[in-house]
Amino acid sequence: MTILSARSISKAYGPQTLLLDASLTITEGDRVGLLGTNGSGKSTLLRILAGLEPADGGVIDRRRGARVEYLPQEPELRTDATPRAIVEEGLSEWHQAKARHDAVTHEIDAGSTDLAKLELQASLSERIETLGGWQRDHVAAEMLQRLGVTDVDRPVGTMSGGEKRRVALARLLVSAPDLAILDEPTNHLDTATIEWLEGYLAEMPGAVLLVTHDRYVLDAVATRVFELDGAVLREFRGNYTSYLEQKETLLAHEARAESNRLNLVRRERAWLMRGARARTTKQKARIQRAEEVIAIEGPREAQRVKLEASATRTGNTILELRHASLDLGGRRLISDLTLHMVSGDRIGVVGPNGIGKTSLLKLVSGELEAADGEVVRGTQTKLAYFDQARAGLIDAWSIFDNVAEREGSERTGAGMVKMGDRVVEMRTYLEGFLFDAGKQRQKVSSLSGGERARVALAKMLKTGANLLLLDEPTNDLDVATLSALEEMLEGWPGCALVVTHDRYFLNRVANSLLAFEGNGSVVRYPGDYEDYRARREENERQARSRSAPPPPPLPTARTSAPPPRAKPLSYAERLELETILELIAAAEEIVRSLQARLADPALYAKAGADAGRLQEELARAEAKVSSLTARWESLEARKDAKR
Repeated sequence: MTILSARSISKAYGPQTLLLDASLTITEGDRVGLLGTNGSGKSTLLRILAGLEPADGGVIDRRRGARVEYLPQEPELRTDATPRAIVEEGLSEWHQAKARHDAVTHEIDAGSTDLAKLELQASLSERIETLGGWQRDHVAAEMLQRLGVTDVDRPVGTMSGGEKRRVALARLLVSAPDLAILDEPTNHLDTATIEWLEGYLAEMPGAVLLVTHDRYVLDAVATRVFELDGAVLREFRGNYTSYLEQKETLLAHEARAESNRLNLVRRERAWLMRGARARTTKQKARIQRAEEVIAIEGPREAQRVKLEASATRTGNTILELRHASLDLGGRRLISDLTLHMVSGDRIGVVGPNGIGKTSLLKLVSGELEAADGEVVRGTQTKLAYFDQARAGLIDAWSIFDNVAEREGSERTGAGMVKMGDRVVEMRTYLEGFLFDAGKQRQKVSSLSGGERARVALAKMLKTGANLLLLDEPTNDLDVATLSALEEMLEGWPGCALVVTHDRYFLNRVANSLLAFEGNGSVVRYPGDYEDYRARREENERQARSRSAPPPPPLPTARTSAPPPRAKPLSYAERLELETILELIAAAEEIVRSLQARLADPALYAKAGADAGRLQEELARAEAKVSSLTARWESLEARKDAKR
């Protein structure tokens, strides 16, 4: 059944067209992923579908009574409320349905035979099941705990942006909407929570439409993928892997079609240049056809981020941590960590939120001091820090000025960037990050989260640093930019220390992982994320094996005892066995009779109060059938036992 249908949606901001004749339909059970570059209009489309922003044209139909809930990238929550209270708001419809059901049931139990009340009771029962079932009293605290919000009674106003997003996500999930529209739901979640969330989204009732850069989530959850490219919305069936396969086939087909068109253009142009006489109708028609073919625009080449970075030559030592420990807020985050980084090391940092991953980067950068041990940076080490908040950007400055690091430079176009042995103009450099000349004049305050992240990347990568500290670089970036960043890091001669929850990114980039394992323990594992997960699961298996009690010794031919002999039937039991099948048949007949009465609509119209009593009788009759059947099986098994 269709939940939402959008037809021929268009949207523009000034000269920029974001959506052109876009259409999609979402039905029950759909899991729809939405892809597109940052700034292409994905969030705008989500807001239009959620009813929070008008379209310039087109039609949106929503099923009557369907509940649509939307998670924005930056949710607005009441600052004086607690997480528990906010998530309980998501259960308001469930509480109302449950209260009405309880009231109607009380009236029916009191003797009401009103058919309308019985129908209302059934309708409310169905609604409660749709909203998550009958046991939902503790779900708010449980969902918050699952998403890593442990202090459920602390004012939301004192929380970080990431914690607020998790509270908003918890509220949406417990509300069990008919359609959940999620804009980057995995941002600020740790890896373990993302793995749980992808399973939850795949199984939750209703439909899901999500924008996410997490390619593993798209692969596990999506049943369809839409791509927004150049204001055109295109559908691909299947998950992310299927999308990649279909996209490759589509691009190959477009390339062949364009090659054929260009060949035709060359032939027709050569024919025209030979001075063909254009006096006959046939020749005039051919000239017109040739002009039409020449005028056709070929497929627009998709814009692609081109990340470049050069690294300052490194010395023998890039970074060393020698028995380093770090305390913060009276808690030991890192204890006795020794780490040596050499050229080409790309180390991923993983662990639960709040355990100290960002603090490790601040320790390396010198923003925090070690409680014990040493942090040694090489004499030729040049460090660049990509922080979560993109705090190095100045909102009032343009993109150009931020990357050039000088206010007013955009007006003159001054600025050069050194890329290895060559030098490029700043404007050309920024075009590689998909900021054209007009966009470069735009103030950073007006950019989307993904565009801000691209500006921060451009500013960082032009520094020539040979040690990159990347704190959640995948947050807000689109898949195309992530892929470009992965490709750049794979062939980069410097070192990188990367805090990220993106498993796909870690598998592409990391050649070892630092895992925060609690109580200050930080352990380095060789390989990528899959290697780390396999090692962790093996360690957990061995730990369970060590803690389990030893199994009993296997019996040998000499020591094993013979199995106990079945006890033969007594005289009374033999008589019981002869008659028990008749008793089972009689009990089954009673069950069938009660089921028939309860299935009769006239029962509820004339004697609705009897329905509850008959349900109880049916339960007792079914239990009796089960009991008699089990007794018969027991007696039958002992029938041939010898004394």
